[in-house]
Amino acid sequence: MKDTVKDWVEELQKEGKISFSLTEAAERFPMQSRVVLKNSLTRLAGKGKICSVWKGFYVIVPIEYQSKGIIPDVFYVDQLMRFLRHDYYVSLLSAAMFYGAAHQQPQETSIVTTPPSLRSTQKRGIKLNFNNKATIPEQFIEKRKTPTGYLNISSPELTATDLIQFEKEIGGLNRAATVLNDLAESLDFKKIPAHFFEYVPVPVIQRLGYLLDAELEYHLQAEDLLLQVKRYGYSFRTTPLKNRKPVAGCKTNKKWKIIVNEQIEIDE
Repeated sequence: MKDTVKDWVEELQKEGKISFSLTEAAERFPMQSRVVLKNSLTRLAGKGKICSVWKGFYVIVPIEYQSKGIIPDVFYVDQLMRFLRHDYYVSLLSAAMFYGAAHQQPQETSIVTTPPSLRSTQKRGIKLNFNNKATIPEQFIEKRKTPTGYLNISSPELTATDLIQFEKEIGGLNRAATVLNDLAESLDFKKIPAHFFEYVPVPVIQRLGYLLDAELEYHLQAEDLLLQVKRYGYSFRTTPLKNRKPVAGCKTNKKWKIIVNEQIEIDE
């Protein structure tokens, strides 16, 4: 048994563990007060040995990252979400990156989780941005290996719809369309089942279909999506491409029933 917090953390690291909670530390050192224990952890954090990424949750920093005092958040997101007892998946630009569809490394990690809401947080340059959904569509989540375990990420099709649904989070529809332009070849709407549409609002499907079809010229993917919409008995109502923006004088795409009230420009 190790006698100091420093030794205990080093032992955890040797065992291949990447994180621990304050509760675990308190259980390991029952004779220490919370104040003394937190002071020990604060000293280790000051030396770059550990990093507090959430209240009561610490990440052990590998030697190769200690000069910066932080590690990539994909290393510990899964452990953090288990600590918080939330179902989750990595989404938006963070998920698109796994499919080679992000033009640059995202400056934050986007996570979709279930209620109650989690407040987005930023510590030492690492930002975790949370969005809520009532339920997590497990069938459309993929597990990806990381250096420290696994990470839940959205499938290409769910990533595409999230890019439209949460477009404000990533800088608007033009940014969404730019990423979608790179993601499109990974999309296979022929395989999506009926309950996919239970998780995605129909107006989002319309906007996605319009962008793929009319703006990005991925006609095959758009047709596959439209066939599934018809197959499962969903119907469109006229909706604007851009929410909360005037539509007066704008043309309507009849196929997707989209009022084109936003000019789309993508970054090449």
